[in-house]
Amino acid sequence: MDFIWVGVAFVCGFAVTRIGLPPLVGYLMAGFGLHALGVTPDATLETLSDIGISLLLFTIGLKLNVRSLLKTEIWASATGHMGVIILITTVNFLIFGLLGFTYFMGMDWTSAAMIGFAISFSSTVCVVKILEEKGELRSRHGQVAIGILIIQDIAAVIFVTLATDKSPSWWALALFALPLLRPILLKLLQRCGHGELLPLAGFFLAFASGETFELVGLKAHLGALIIAMILSGDSKSTELAKSLMNFKNIFLIGFFLSIGFTAIPTVDMFNVALVMALALPIKAGLFFIWLTRLKLRSRSAFLTALSLSNYSEFGLIVCAASVLHGLMDKEWLVIMALAVSMSFVFSSILNAKGHALYARWADYLKKFEHPDRLPEDQFSKPEGAEVLVIGMGRVGAGAYDTLQEKLPLTVIGIETDQERVEEHISKGRKVIIADAEDPDFWGHINLKPISLIIFAIPNYLDIVEVVNQLKQAGYTGKTAGIIRYEDEREQLKDAGIDVIYNFYQKAGDGFAAQTMERLNLKQNI
Repeated sequence: MDFIWVGVAFVCGFAVTRIGLPPLVGYLMAGFGLHALGVTPDATLETLSDIGISLLLFTIGLKLNVRSLLKTEIWASATGHMGVIILITTVNFLIFGLLGFTYFMGMDWTSAAMIGFAISFSSTVCVVKILEEKGELRSRHGQVAIGILIIQDIAAVIFVTLATDKSPSWWALALFALPLLRPILLKLLQRCGHGELLPLAGFFLAFASGETFELVGLKAHLGALIIAMILSGDSKSTELAKSLMNFKNIFLIGFFLSIGFTAIPTVDMFNVALVMALALPIKAGLFFIWLTRLKLRSRSAFLTALSLSNYSEFGLIVCAASVLHGLMDKEWLVIMALAVSMSFVFSSILNAKGHALYARWADYLKKFEHPDRLPEDQFSKPEGAEVLVIGMGRVGAGAYDTLQEKLPLTVIGIETDQERVEEHISKGRKVIIADAEDPDFWGHINLKPISLIIFAIPNYLDIVEVVNQLKQAGYTGKTAGIIRYEDEREQLKDAGIDVIYNFYQKAGDGFAAQTMERLNLKQNI
C-alpha cells in the first residue's frame, strides 16, 4: 500500500502548489482523504514519521546560533508570547465549555492549557519555506523569526520528553560530556567530503544520538537536537543541513499523512478549526506588540509577526503526546491538523503581500514603536555612495570588487546580515547593514549622487518591490538586476530594470572569457 500513499501525497501536494500553497497542506488533505476511503496505515508510516521529526530537529540544531537565543528580543518575545497565548486560550476555551459549544463541554483547565500550548507555536517548516522563497532568511526580521521558532521548538521537545512514561537513568548525566566529541565529529564530517557520504553521516549522527538518549531514558528526538547543537557554528554543519533538507521534507510527509488517519473530520470539527484560524490575526498582533515593546522597529516587528502568523507541526506533535497520555480528547488532534492547514493558507497569502501591507499601514504602525531602538534596528546610510550593490553574497561581492576596480566611483554594498557585513568590512569593502526593501531606508538617504544600483539578490519579486520604492523616492539613475530563470526576465523588464543578467546562463561565458584572458588566447584559435 506504500505506493498509494506516495501517489496520493504527490497528487495532492502538486495540486496545492499550483494555487500557491505549501505542499504540506496537500499532504494533510491526502491523509484525510485516504482515511475517508478506508485505507489502513501500517507500521511503515509511523517509522517514516519518526525519521522525519528526528531529521527536522537535527537540521534545526545544525543552524542554531546559541548566542542569538540569549538576545532579549528572542527569548523574551518567544516565552512571553507563549505565556499570553496559553492564558488567553485557557480562559476562552473554558468559557466556550460553559456556553455548551461542541468539543469544549467538559474540558478542564489542563486540556485547555495544553491546546493553548500547542497553538502558541508557529510552523518552522512553513516560516523557513516562506523566508527562503523571499530570500529573507538573513534579514533582521528573518533572524528574529528563526530565533523565536527555535525557542518554541526546544520547548516542544522538552514537553514531549517529559510527557513520556520513562524516567531518565543516572547514566543520563554522562551526556553532559557530549560537547567533548565536537572536534572528532567535525573532523569526521570534513573527511566525508561533499558527496553522498555527508548526508549519510547526518542520518547516522541523528539516529545514533537518538538511540543513545533512548537508552538512558530520554526522548530520541531530543538527542537529535542536542548533537546537532553541538555541531552548529561550523561551515561543515551548514553544508550538512543543506544536504539533509530534501530528505527531511520527504520523510516528514509520513508525519503529515499519519495525522489524517487519526479520525475523519466532521462539520463541527471544521467549524472549530475555522474559529482557531480566524484567531491568527490576534496571534500576529500580540507578536507585533511584544516585539515593538522590546525596541524593534515597527517594520521588523510587523514582518516577523506576519511570518509567525500560523500554527505549527510541533503543535500537532504536542497534541499527539497529550492524546496519548489522556490530557485531551483525540478529536482535538484532528481539529489541530485542520487549523494548521488553514493557517498555512492564511500565512502564505498574507506573507506574499507583507511588504506592500507595511507600506500601506506604515504611518499607523510606527505609532507603536518604542522611543529607543536596538542597535540592529537603527539606520545606516551609504554616505558618499555613487554606486550601490544590494545583496553582498558571492555574486554581490564579485560585482562590488569589479566595479571598485574598474570605475572611478565610490561603491558601497548593502547587506541585511550583520555577520556578513562585518566579514566584508574586515576585507576592506565599504558595506552597511540595511534592508533595501524597507521604504523608510530610501526615505532617509540622498539618492541624487547615486548613478547606478545593482541588485544581487536572488528573488526577482524582491527586486521589483525595491524598484517600485525607488521610483516613489524619486530615483532617476540606472539599475541592473540578476535572474535565475529566463521566465523572470520580462517582469524585471516591465519594472524598468535597465540591465538584466542571468547569472546561471552567463557563468560559462564569464568562465571562458577569463580563461582566454589569463592564457592570452585569441578568439580565432
